[in-house]
Amino acid sequence: MSSIYRFLVGAAGVTLGCIVSSCTTVATTQYEATALTTYTWRVEYTTDPSDRRRTRTEEFASTSLLNQNGEQPDGAVTGPDDQGLWWAELPLRPTAEELEGRKRSLEQIGTPELLKTVEYSLTYTTDGQTRTLPTDHSVYRKAVRARQDGHSLEVLLGVGDATVEDVNPQ
Repeated sequence: MSSIYRFLVGAAGVTLGCIVSSCTTVATTQYEATALTTYTWRVEYTTDPSDRRRTRTEEFASTSLLNQNGEQPDGAVTGPDDQGLWWAELPLRPTAEELEGRKRSLEQIGTPELLKTVEYSLTYTTDGQTRTLPTDHSVYRKAVRARQDGHSLEVLLGVGDATVEDVNPQ
């Protein structure tokens, strides 16, 4: 499927969803796009590797870094990556003692995995009221580019005004 076709289908879906669910649009000149990047060590413990229901997950050390408006934050060790994000240093890998310390009777310890997660949000002010709402990568990048170009934003809110579904530079 071509990227233009996917974009058009996605845009049509957002538009149709907003028509059906009464999305709100607000205009703002004051906004900030943020992305919280996090590394976390995770390990699976299981009593039966062939049965996912008998597996539990434990999280160990993590590090996070707050990206604001696409600018390099203090403490950035790597980046920007291919998503335009900066990352903190890696957390320490769990030791054998830590892994064994969380092991329950009859469990096998899995191999530690390093997870990379990102939480995106947009903070905007309109009519003297400031709100911070979750969003996604594409909205974050649009807001970053709009801010770098000095544009105001039209913000399309999702169902119940609980998320930012899209932004359009003005």
